[in-house]
Amino acid sequence: MRKAILSIQHLLAMFGATVLVPLLTGFDPSVAIFCAGVGTLIFHKCTDLKVPVFLGSSFAFISVINQVKDAFNGDLSYAQGGIIVAGLIYVLMSMIVKVVGPEKVKKYFPPQVTGAMIIVIGLNLLPTAVDMAMNNVVVAIITLVMAVSMNKFGKGSIRQFSVIIAIFIGIIVSVFVSIADFSEVSKASLFAIPKFSSPKFSIEAVVIIAPVVLAVFMEHVGDITTNGAVVGKNFLEDPGLHKTLLGDGLATLFAGFMGGPANTTYGENTALLAITKNYDPKLLRLTAVFAIVISCVGKFGTFLQSIPTAVMGGISIYLFLMITFIGIKTISDSKCYKESSNLSVMIIILVIGLTTCYVKHFTGMEIGIPIASNAKLTGLSLAALVGIIINRIINHNDFKKEEVGPVGELASTK
Repeated sequence: MRKAILSIQHLLAMFGATVLVPLLTGFDPSVAIFCAGVGTLIFHKCTDLKVPVFLGSSFAFISVINQVKDAFNGDLSYAQGGIIVAGLIYVLMSMIVKVVGPEKVKKYFPPQVTGAMIIVIGLNLLPTAVDMAMNNVVVAIITLVMAVSMNKFGKGSIRQFSVIIAIFIGIIVSVFVSIADFSEVSKASLFAIPKFSSPKFSIEAVVIIAPVVLAVFMEHVGDITTNGAVVGKNFLEDPGLHKTLLGDGLATLFAGFMGGPANTTYGENTALLAITKNYDPKLLRLTAVFAIVISCVGKFGTFLQSIPTAVMGGISIYLFLMITFIGIKTISDSKCYKESSNLSVMIIILVIGLTTCYVKHFTGMEIGIPIASNAKLTGLSLAALVGIIINRIINHNDFKKEEVGPVGELASTK
């Protein structure tokens, strides 16, 4: 029972964002939930059942999916084809990483890079949570305060279940202030098969969608690094970055064939791991099973979709700030900020990552480097790429020390 409740917390944490992507692009939400569940199980299989992550709908693909939809008169099957090719590129990248080796990849992601990347991930997501909270600020604040208070002062089960308790308190408050509407739950059917669809392929659609993989690769590394920082393990080494990339790629490939948006590792669930201190990967696999089940249970899925946006906004603010805190802790624990060169790298990543995010959020203007006719490298991806390059230039002596030890072998600089 305890594991079931913890898993439901993870389900609630990922649900809002996973459903939001299909709502913004036109895909069927039930298919997206189903693909998230199956994709998570695929990922866990590929990563030797070691990495406690949940995969949900990727926000990075929203704009390109909509571009393809507009180009093909609303036919999303061509977007599915592009998503499938993106998944294949991910698989190819995993093979390249396996050949090159995790150590050579890892040295490009020292604490000054990964810590700043984690901070940008959290703060990039924050505006979405704030927008959700603005639907009813009072309800959002109450939900947020309850979650923080229970995590701070609660003990045992109260602390572990703080998120789900806060959500239900938020729902109760929403009922009292008349912003909750669960009338659709009674109308929904008990059993409903998700509306799966077949893909179609077009060079134009592939050119629009596939290059996004170059952008989300950095996001993937940041997410896996964050997850490892929370758990206290280096998942880039064990089970290996090539395996996490393979899991992500196959999950996205599956979603493309079934009619869902591309999948990605979810920071919301990583933040929940940090809150509950329960890092058992089995919980996430149970969450995946629940997701598959509810995708076929009309009433339960409708109930989750009926949770007031303000409630999910309050919880999301909490989760996203937790991600930010993890990034700060990564930098603090490594003491990398004491070197002026490292400080410069962190500032560059934060400025680029946050500026591109907030300019787009408040003005709608996207700042980035074009990588295809209708796609740009922007946000976290651009910040991470520039940060890695700048760190390589500024700290090139560290790279030399790592590459050549006293007897010509790999040696630690510490």
